[in-house]
Amino acid sequence: MKKTVKDFIVVKNLSLAYDDRPIVRDANFTINRGDIFVIMGMSGSGKSTIMRSMIGLLRPVCGHIFIDGTDMWAMDADTRTEIVGRFGITFQSGALFSSMTVGENVALPMELKTELSPQEISARVRNKLEIVGLGGCENLYPSQISGGMIKRAALARALINEPNILFFDEPSAGLDPVRSAELDKLIMNINHRLGTTIVMVTHELSTIMTIATNSVYLDASTRTIAAAGAPDKILKTTKNPQILEFLTRGQRGNKK
Repeated sequence: MKKTVKDFIVVKNLSLAYDDRPIVRDANFTINRGDIFVIMGMSGSGKSTIMRSMIGLLRPVCGHIFIDGTDMWAMDADTRTEIVGRFGITFQSGALFSSMTVGENVALPMELKTELSPQEISARVRNKLEIVGLGGCENLYPSQISGGMIKRAALARALINEPNILFFDEPSAGLDPVRSAELDKLIMNINHRLGTTIVMVTHELSTIMTIATNSVYLDASTRTIAAAGAPDKILKTTKNPQILEFLTRGQRGNKK
């Protein structure tokens, strides 16, 4: 049974910068347990920067990020590393090691962080590869599989330690529309099947409108959050021309 507490991740008054260059100002939003939460906006709006701070890679200028009630930037570095180690994280390229098989790539986090036997790890690897539709591929190398399969393998690796939060940075980047739609269905299946909370940075409109249950829109000019909520509700209620343009890209050209 899922926990009844809904507020799972709370970002409060968060400001971020690189050196002296402001990237995000005074961001506030809440991610509920079980959300598929999208951080969206135009290029340069600070989407990936917010995620970097949420996964412990960029200290805020000010503000807080609470993970299940714990302020991750108010704790010592070792404790923060331990908490981040419970996350599942995937990057745009998949970041598989080319010299290792798919199975070895997926097993790596377990080998580094657990004391399970090789047989137990192998069974867990097979299970996670089955979940992402790559059953039987554990002995292949990244060079032997497609870009979409690499994304799936990276997802299996992110799932291997059974995290309750998954972070995606542009998960469908470089995929054609068919493979992108397949990945969207897989992400929804994992969310529904495992109850995993998913936080995603993406600009892909089809992904945003198909799978997001909650979102924020970052304004690149003001460096602030200009809208929050389910994307379809934002589209229906916003009067902001920039957001309307972002959420209706290509639709006018498709109308006859």
